[in-house]
Amino acid sequence: MAERRVTAAELRDRCSAGACWLLRGSSVYDVSGFVKLHPGGEQLLQDRAGTDIQRDLDGPPHRHSDNALRWLQQYYVGEMEPEEQQHLRERRNHSTKQLPHDPNTIQFKTFNPEKDLVDWEKPLLWQVGHLREKYDEWVHQPVDRPIRLFQSDLVEWCSKTAWYIVLAVWVPAIVYLSWYCLSELARGDIKLFASFTTEYSIPVRVFCFFPLFFLGMMVWSLMEYGIHRYIFHMNPPASNYFLITLHFMLHGQHHKAPFDSSRLVFPPVPASFVIIPLYVLVQVIFPQVVGLSLFVGGLFGYVAYDMTHYYLHYGSPSKGSYLAWLKSYHVRHHFEHQKTGFGITSTLWDRPFNTLIPKDAIKEY
Repeated sequence: MAERRVTAAELRDRCSAGACWLLRGSSVYDVSGFVKLHPGGEQLLQDRAGTDIQRDLDGPPHRHSDNALRWLQQYYVGEMEPEEQQHLRERRNHSTKQLPHDPNTIQFKTFNPEKDLVDWEKPLLWQVGHLREKYDEWVHQPVDRPIRLFQSDLVEWCSKTAWYIVLAVWVPAIVYLSWYCLSELARGDIKLFASFTTEYSIPVRVFCFFPLFFLGMMVWSLMEYGIHRYIFHMNPPASNYFLITLHFMLHGQHHKAPFDSSRLVFPPVPASFVIIPLYVLVQVIFPQVVGLSLFVGGLFGYVAYDMTHYYLHYGSPSKGSYLAWLKSYHVRHHFEHQKTGFGITSTLWDRPFNTLIPKDAIKEY
C-alpha cells in the first residue's frame, strides 16, 4: 500500500477544523483523541497543532520516553509532501532555534494488531501465557485500544465497570457504617480489653471514631502500596503460564491499555472478594465497633484510591497543582519506570521503601 501524502493545505484545514495534527520531521500524526489525556495538559498539544514537535519530544525540558514515542506512532497519518515541508513554519515563537529532525532518531512502526504477538480479535487472557519470555516486554509497550479478556459476555461484563459505579456501591456503605459506629460509640459502653479484665479495660469514646477512621485510611494506603508493588508488579517466570495469565488479569492488562476507561477502577464483584474477608478479619481481631471504624476508614481509602487512579488517567488537573504533578508521576510509572513509583494516591510509601521515581526523571513523560 502506498504511503499517504499530506499537503500543507490539508494540515492547515484539519487544524482549523479543530483537529490536532502534529509533525515529527516529515511524519504527520493525528492526536486529536489523545489531547484530553496528555499528561502535560490539553493546551500544550493544542498550542502545537500543525507544528513540528521533534524538539519538544527530545527536550529540554521534557525528554519523552521510548514508550511515549511508540505510543505516538499509533496516530500516524502519513508523510508531508517533500516540496511543501520546507515551506512549513511553526506558528509558535521559539526563543531558541528549532532543532532539525535527526533521521537517525529511533523510529517505531505503527502498532498493527494483525502483526502483534497476540490475536486482538480474540480474548487476550488465555493467549498471553504463551508469550513466555516475550511477555514482559510486550505488556509494557502500551497501546491505545480496549482489551477483551473473556469469551463469555457475562464474565467480561463483570470484569469492567464505570467509575461512578464504585461510588454508587461503596459510598452508601461508608455513610451507613460511619453513622452506625458513631451511634454505637455514643452509647459509651464500648471498651477495649473488656473480655480480659474489667478493672483495666479502656473505654472508647465517640471522638475515637475519627482517629480510628484515619488509621484505617493509613493501613489501606500501605496495603495499596504493597498490593501494587508485590502482587500487581510481580515478575512471573517465563515458563509459568498460570502466573503470567494471573498477572495479566490483575494488572498487566492495565499497563497494556492504560487508557481503557472501563478497566481503571475495580469492579464491585471482584473487589468484594477482598473487601468482605477484610471486614470479617477486623471483626474477629478487634471489638466490633472498633474494628468497624478501622474498616470503614480503610474502605474510604480504597474508594479514594480508585477515584484518584481514574482521575490521574482521564482528569485534566490545573497546571502546577499537586494532582498535575501526581498525574505526571503516574504516567511516568506507566511509560518509563514500571519498577518504581508504586504510590497512586500519594508517594508516602515510595519514599521510605526507596521506590520513588528518580528526581532526574521528573521531567520525562
